[in-house]
Amino acid sequence: MLYVDNAATTKMSAAAINVMTTVINENWGNPSSLYTHGQSAKEVLEQARVDIAAVIDAQPREIYFTSGGSEADNQAIRSAAALGRKKGKMHIISSAFEHHAVLHTLDKLKSEGFEITLLDVHENGLIRPEEVEAAIREDTCLVTIMYANNEIGTIQPIRAIGEICRRKNVLFHVDAVQAVGHIPVSVALDNIDLLSASAHKFHGPKGVGFLYAKKGIALSNLIEGGAQERGKRAGTENVPGIAAMATALKEANEKLETNAEHMRKMRDLLIEGLRQIPHSALNGDEVNRLPGNVNFCFEGIEGESLLLLLDDKGICASSGSACTSGSLDPSHVLLAIGRVHDVAHGSLRLSIGEDITEADVEYLIRSVTEVVTYLRSFSPIWRDLMAGKKQFIL
Repeated sequence: MLYVDNAATTKMSAAAINVMTTVINENWGNPSSLYTHGQSAKEVLEQARVDIAAVIDAQPREIYFTSGGSEADNQAIRSAAALGRKKGKMHIISSAFEHHAVLHTLDKLKSEGFEITLLDVHENGLIRPEEVEAAIREDTCLVTIMYANNEIGTIQPIRAIGEICRRKNVLFHVDAVQAVGHIPVSVALDNIDLLSASAHKFHGPKGVGFLYAKKGIALSNLIEGGAQERGKRAGTENVPGIAAMATALKEANEKLETNAEHMRKMRDLLIEGLRQIPHSALNGDEVNRLPGNVNFCFEGIEGESLLLLLDDKGICASSGSACTSGSLDPSHVLLAIGRVHDVAHGSLRLSIGEDITEADVEYLIRSVTEVVTYLRSFSPIWRDLMAGKKQFIL
């Protein structure tokens, strides 16, 4: 089985599994308890906070543990909105192709009286800093932009946007779920006030993540209860999961440059091979993209059929975000960059890992080419395109 859906989730690393098992067996106490077993768990918890903070250039007390990226996104955005409301600032800026954890939270805030501006991302899938600056108003309380897109992999000019927000005195939240552990991230250099991350995207366990909140930012509680996480996230902490997350992130960070160099090489070979398929197109900027992301549209086919036939060949891939893969609607990300519905339906996302080989890439190119050719052979849309009854778009 060739797994190329790492943007959806990654396999836990051996080191993360080992640490998780050890903590389950040896540090199983409640970290809020004062006795030895509890304090043992507390030490593990706080060391994880130190280790995670070091990777993103934060302070340990600025790290809050969550159940994952979606919870962190919700808490960050709602906290900034609450602070804005107190100051009479009810305007939020984001982009049209954010993760639904962001977009749906913004929809909820809109129903509560906030005004939302969604910036265009343009054909190359990039946000222009000057457009962010132009959109900021006196009543803007938050700019929330993802570091790297989960579908087309484009890496945004976060540092430039952060500098604008800092200069304009507007809070800046970054959904870095796809970025942390894969590309260098520094909340200090990037002028980030709030950042969300999820362990299972960098070989940690599912169901655990973290929120970075710059010192001085008052977080609003999503979950009420005990005083865990300095009173900002109630519930006994998932100590084994948190320890495994910290281990996975440290390991990913230590190997970041080596892994990225290898994946970029394999990614570019894969892009070049898939480009040989007639009437296909790479989605997103070719240079400013994650090392492991390849996203293509193929005219005249349906993405769902493509995935099923690739599965028959032992290839695990995706047509978009795993969070919405059950939907029959075309990807909102592809629509945001200007792909029409018919073309957006024929998309394929291949998100490779650091273990991919050149032989794997060759097999992927050969398999995708075969399946696309086969699907087009009995597609009425393709038949009309070839007969000139419809015009090719790609």
